[in-house]
Amino acid sequence: MSRRFLLCEDQLLAVLRYCALLLLACINPGKACPIDNRHIEITVNGLTLTAEVASNRMSRKCGLAFRYNLPPNHGMLFAYPQDQIISFWMEDTYIHLSIAFLDVKGKILEIHKMDPHNPDRRYFSRVPSRYALEVNHGWFIENNIKVGDRVEIDLKANPTIVPNITDQ
Repeated sequence: MSRRFLLCEDQLLAVLRYCALLLLACINPGKACPIDNRHIEITVNGLTLTAEVASNRMSRKCGLAFRYNLPPNHGMLFAYPQDQIISFWMEDTYIHLSIAFLDVKGKILEIHKMDPHNPDRRYFSRVPSRYALEVNHGWFIENNIKVGDRVEIDLKANPTIVPNITDQ
């Protein structure tokens, strides 16, 4: 059999996981990504935000896909094991979102508006970042939160936020 028809084990597992997610999306569109992420409270400029934490590869891949709403003052915090250029897109995401890229200390490095009507557009951090915070579109502006502000994440109270370096 020719090499081009062979899939390596990792590629096959990735395809099977993706198919499972698609099947679950058809069965239960309200919670298409069956990831039971932990919720924590974070603070920005004295405002408390409930954040769902995506700290492993699968939960970061699922993100807010297949969801139709995000309650007020809620968001998703994406945590990475090391600083890196981070890329996001809106495929299968139906919520208008804004995203902030944060450094290891929670400082907001940049904020972008994300367009669910342009699912192929990529939103990159311009500099290596440790976290990304997705919230409802306009949340940062409505709350006067801007680049340079700090998101307070209590890592001592929430040690599972810090992903393992082997799970990138």
